[in-house]
Amino acid sequence: QVQLVESGGGSVQAGGSLRLSCVAFGHIGYTYCMGWFRQVPGKEREGVAGIYTGGGTTYYADSVKGRFTISQDNAKNTLYLQMNSLKPEDTAMYYCAFRYGGRGYEISSAAIYNYWGQGTQVTVSS
Repeated sequence: QVQLVESGGGSVQAGGSLRLSCVAFGHIGYTYCMGWFRQVPGKEREGVAGIYTGGGTTYYADSVKGRFTISQDNAKNTLYLQMNSLKPEDTAMYYCAFRYGGRGYEISSAAIYNYWGQGTQVTVSS
C-alpha cells in the first residue's frame, strides 16, 4: 500500500511560480510510474508530467513543456513539480499518482494508476 500526500498549491498571479510536492508513504520499490495530473470541474483528468523509473522516461503535456519540470528525491520518497511562468489556464486541482511497475509509454494515462493523492489546488489569476 502507498499513500500519497501533496502540498505546495496556492494562488499566484500569471507569470509566477509554484512547486508542488508529493510524498509517498510506504514501500514504493525501484520500478514504478509516478505522475502529476490536473483536473478542472466538468473536464477529464489531464496528464501534466510523469516519470517511469524503469527506463528513466519522462513525460510532459505539450501545454506545460518548457515551463514545468518534474523531479524526485529518492531519499525522501518525494516527487516534485516545479511550475514556472504560470498561466490562468493552469488553474486546476493537481493530483499525484503512483503505480508499481508499468511502462514508460503509458505514464501519461490516468487509467494505469491505482494510488492517488487528495489533490492540491492551484489558482492562477490574470
